[in-house]
Parts: sequence; structure tokens; C-alpha cells
Amino acid sequence: MSAGRLLARLTVIPALLVMAWLVVTLPLLFGGVLRPGPAIVIFVPVAAALLWAGLRRSPADDPVRVPWWSTVGVVVVALAFLVLQALMCSEQIIVRRDPASYVQFATWLTDHGSLPIPQMRQAFGGGDPVLTYDSPAFYADGGSIVPQFMAGLPLVLTLGGWLGGTHGMVLMAPLLGAGAVLAFGGVVARFAGPRWAPAGALMLALTTPMIWGSRSTLSELPALVLLLGGLAMLDDAALSRPRVRAFLAGLAFGLIVLVRIDALRDVFPLVVIAGLLIGLAPRRRRRDRRGLPANLAEPGADSARERPVTRMGWPLAAGLLVGAGAGLGEGFRFSRPYLRYLHASLDPLLMMTAALVVATALMAVALRVPATGERLRRLGRAVAGGPVPGLGAVLTLLVMTAFAVRPLVQTVRRVPKSEDDRLNAQFIEQVQRFTHLPVDGARQYSELSLYWVIWYVGIPVVLLASFGAALLVRRLLRGGDLRWFPPLAVIGWTTVTTLYRPAITPDHPWAARRLLGVVIPGMILLALWAASWAMRRVRRAGYGPVAVRCAAVAVALLLFLPIPLSSHGVLTERTEQHEIGAVRGMCSGIGGAGRSVLVVDHATSDRLLQVIRGMCGLPAARVNDHAGTADVRRVVGKIYAVGRRPVVLGAQAGQVSPYGQAVQVMRLRTRQDERTLTSPPDSTWGLTSDVWIAEPPRP
Repeated sequence: MSAGRLLARLTVIPALLVMAWLVVTLPLLFGGVLRPGPAIVIFVPVAAALLWAGLRRSPADDPVRVPWWSTVGVVVVALAFLVLQALMCSEQIIVRRDPASYVQFATWLTDHGSLPIPQMRQAFGGGDPVLTYDSPAFYADGGSIVPQFMAGLPLVLTLGGWLGGTHGMVLMAPLLGAGAVLAFGGVVARFAGPRWAPAGALMLALTTPMIWGSRSTLSELPALVLLLGGLAMLDDAALSRPRVRAFLAGLAFGLIVLVRIDALRDVFPLVVIAGLLIGLAPRRRRRDRRGLPANLAEPGADSARERPVTRMGWPLAAGLLVGAGAGLGEGFRFSRPYLRYLHASLDPLLMMTAALVVATALMAVALRVPATGERLRRLGRAVAGGPVPGLGAVLTLLVMTAFAVRPLVQTVRRVPKSEDDRLNAQFIEQVQRFTHLPVDGARQYSELSLYWVIWYVGIPVVLLASFGAALLVRRLLRGGDLRWFPPLAVIGWTTVTTLYRPAITPDHPWAARRLLGVVIPGMILLALWAASWAMRRVRRAGYGPVAVRCAAVAVALLLFLPIPLSSHGVLTERTEQHEIGAVRGMCSGIGGAGRSVLVVDHATSDRLLQVIRGMCGLPAARVNDHAGTADVRRVVGKIYAVGRRPVVLGAQAGQVSPYGQAVQVMRLRTRQDERTLTSPPDSTWGLTSDVWIAEPPRP
């Protein structure tokens, strides 16, 4: 097997495996029978089928010679990254932010295999007006608890849970991160050249967003694996086996919606590309009685064979439809309260999606109809031969310039309109006070979004990526380098929309997750392509191989060095350690079956209500802020009346001592991520968690 074939196969395996697991486990979740036996038994043949379909290669797939050191370099970077991240992996299972929420979601699926989560009111004597059962990321919906997020990542985490418990779940983050690094090496090899692939994999691996993000269970990780794998398979489809590969690529793109609902926006360019491919494909040729084509003179027809790219449209559209349909189906079936919470942004997104699908279908029909199709083709040829390509390149540079000067002309603010907005504003004010910034909870700091990218990849990458994007836009509008159309469309569209409106709490490294999905890898890919283009120009100028290699090394170092200089502080810091042991100790201290847990401290209930319900396996409820001691005693009596033993839980001994002897069941001292608003993160903050319990006597 050649080095090129090995690299091409290895770099799509992560996406194919994630796709196979989601394809198998989602129907089981719908059926309420997500158990390890059926899932693994079905997964093995499905994964084998997808791997066989996605990894088959032909001689047409090897147009460029790939040196072995390139393939080995990408694999070594991915393996080293996996080992390092596994050693430094976070144990975020106490719910403060999304990673722990995903772990608790997955914990319930691992142990019960179905949704929603019952509130178990009967364990509290049928409930009481002072009791509530919801907590951050876990909504109360009727008589049930509904997890906040889409099920894609929790479904992936269930495999780790079945194989290694909670430790297995958190270790899925480094594994997904290493898969993304491996896949990115393959994408760089395809679009920038195989000799740049190890550098690309190493650059991505050492960015702060990738280091930080792949130590915690974030949805951006499987989304990035699916995106990179889809781009690789779509590029391969243009060489051979177009229908199968295009369908798999579309399925990978569509399934990102199962991981992140806002991925609908990211796949907009791919919907348009599918429509263009359908519209531009040669129409089926009629044959006369002798079996000869009747329209050989039709523009675009090929008397020998159609090019593979002309057969990719319908399979790509079908894959997108199946994958995105599965994601939307899961969202409206199991995550409806979350979608209701997002309605202000989700409803316009759904309407835009529907409008785009309709407009794309009309465009495809117009291209298929001979009269309008020929006019549109003439228009395309006129655009390619006119000033538009040059104007497109200039516009690309102007957009990046606008983001650079944005802080000078705009201060992004958001006036709180809901309870969640007010809590977010209070959090921003706390960070501002701690970091000695002017206190203004409405500040969003979104005007600094391009500078966030510069923090993490450096000025040389951003400048060279901007130049590369401008050059590619001009080439594409001229009708050249069409293989770059899908990746450039996705990178350009998502980068602009993300930088314009990151839509995330702006503390770092938390806000860096918005850049991990597309922006950071896209910038690195474009910068490496521009570097490769520059080296080709140096070679054509008559310089010898030694001079070209020296120039390539110098450019690679220029692009690479700012990245580890920015991330070294995060690289060597461990956060959220010992949480698994602390929670197990708490569960042991609370006791086994027959106990019902009343949490009397608001902050503690936010962090631990679902942890107690999921990891301790005990009914848990919170006492509202207006309840008094008499209310708690009334609920205690109801619990005893149904034959269970109450446990009152709080953050301090004084909160539980009125109900019995206070016993400390958790004393956690660890580190958490730094929270910065106007500078890159380079250290950590302390984190403490104390839990006390008391067992009230029978009234």
C-alpha cells in the first residue's frame, strides 16, 4: 500500500466510525432500548460496511505522490496528542458548564438507555410546592427532566461509559481530539499538499482551543471530526466512486446537526453546492433505435463518460437530508425544551434553512431547463471573464480588514431581556471586577473576535490565510481550482458569521470553543495553502531545490512559532481534577437505595442535582429559595411517610445542621479554567466544592 493511500484511508476513519455509531445508536434511543449489547452487536457490521464503502481506493485516487515521512508524521502527531491529552484530561462532571452537562446526559443514557429522565416525585411523598426538580442544562418538562443539548455527543460518550465508566467517558474527549488532528492532516494533504500535512496537524494540535477543547467533553469535537471527514470524502468523490463517497460526505455533514443544532447554518454552503451539482450535471441522453446517444451535441455532455463530479449532486443532497433530518428529529423529539429556549435564534435559522432549500431547488431546476440553463451558463462565463473575480478577491481582504478595525468603531453590547441574560450579565460583571475592567454586564466583547483568532494562531497565519482566501476566491470565480469550492465556502461562510456574532459568553478559554469548529482549522488550512502556493512560485522563479526547502522551512516556522508561544500556559496546566473521586465519595456518604435527597443550597443544587440523580442513582430535588425550615420539615415528613429516608444536602454545615448532625461528604480542592475577557488565557484559577449532609430524625 502506498503512503498516499494509507494517509487517505486513515484520515477518514474517525468520521466513518463516528457516523456508524450515531447511525446505530440514534434509532435505539428512539426506541428506548439503548443498551450495550444491541448497540455493539449492530455497530460492528454497520461500521464494517461504512469502512468498506469509504476506504475502497482506486488508481484514480492517487494523482500525487505522497512521501512516507508525511504519512508517518501525521500519525505520530495524532498519537502523541492523544497520549498527552489523556494524561492531562479534565474530569468535568460537576455541572458548572457544558462539558459536565454532556457527561451527566451520557451517564443517564449509559445506565438507563432512554429519555426523558423521570422526576421521581413519588420519592418525596408525591411532591410539594417548595420542591423543584430542574437544574442548569436539565429542564423540567411536565413530570420529566429533559437534558438541554442535542444527543450526538452524549451518544458517543455512552460507548466510553460502557467500556470504562465515567473515566471512559471523559477519555473520549482526547480520543475525539486526536481523531480531529488526524483528519485535519488528511485535509491539509489533499488541499495544501502532503508535505504540509504534518505541519498542519501539529499546528492545530498545539492551538489553545484544541488543547483546551479536547480535554473536556465539548460538542465541537465530534462536529469537527465529521466536518473534516466529510470534506475529505467529498474531495475523494471527485476522483472516483462519486455516488457512494458523496453520499457518505453528505451524511457526515448532515449528522453534525445531531451534535450541534446551530450546524444548520454551517451546512448552508453545502446545500447550495449540492444544488449546483444537480443543476450542472449532464441530462440523461436519449438513445435512438441503434442505441446511439441522440444529443451528443448538447453542451456539457460527454460522449465517453461523465466526469465523476457530475454524479455527486443527488447523493450529496440525499446524505445531507438524511443526516440533518435525523438531527432535527432527535431535537424535536428529545430536546424540545432546549429548542424552545433557543427559539429567538432557532426560528429564523429554520426559516432561512427552508428558504435556502427552496431557492436551491429553483436554481437547480433553472439550470436543468435548456433555455434558462444556457443563459445562466453564459452569465457564469461572462462573470469568469470580467472584473468580478478581482473584485471578489478585494472584497475578501476588505472583510478581514473590517474585522480588524471593528473595535475602533463598535462596542458590542446586549441588554439583558431574560433571566438567563441577567445571569450571564452578572457573570460578566464578576469577571470584570476580578480582572479590574470597567463593570458593564451588557458588554459582549464580540468586536474583538478577530483578535481572539490572532491570540491563538498568530498574525502570520491570519495574514497568510486572508491572502490565500482572496487568491482562491479569484481563482474560483474564474472557474479554476473548483475542488476548493466546498472547503472555501464552508470556511468563509462560517468564519464570517462566527466572527460577526460569536453568540457565546466572552470569557476565555471558554469562548475559544466557537473558533474550534471551523475558524481555527480553516485559517491554518488556508495559510498552509498560501504557503504552498508561494513555494511553487519560488520554484518556478528558477531557485534550486535547496533554496525552496529552506524557504519552506522558514515559512513553516514563521507560521508555527506563535502557536506554542500562545498555548504553553494552557498546555501544562491541569484543571478539574479529582472530581470523579469526589462525587463517588459523596454518593457513598449519602448512602444507598431508599434515600431521597433534598438540596437546600441554590448553587449546590445547580451543580449536583443531576449528578445525584444520575451518578448516585437517588431521587433528588431542590428546595426553592423562599422555603423555610418548617417547609423542609414538612417534606421530610412526607418522605418518611412513603417509606424512604430523607437526606438534606447543602454547601455549609450551618445549612443542614437544623435538620440533624452535619457530616461533610465532599471537600474538593482543584483548579479551573482562567476567565479572561481582553487577553489570552495562560493560567488557572482555584476551585473549591464542599458538600455537607444531615439525616433528619423521623418526626
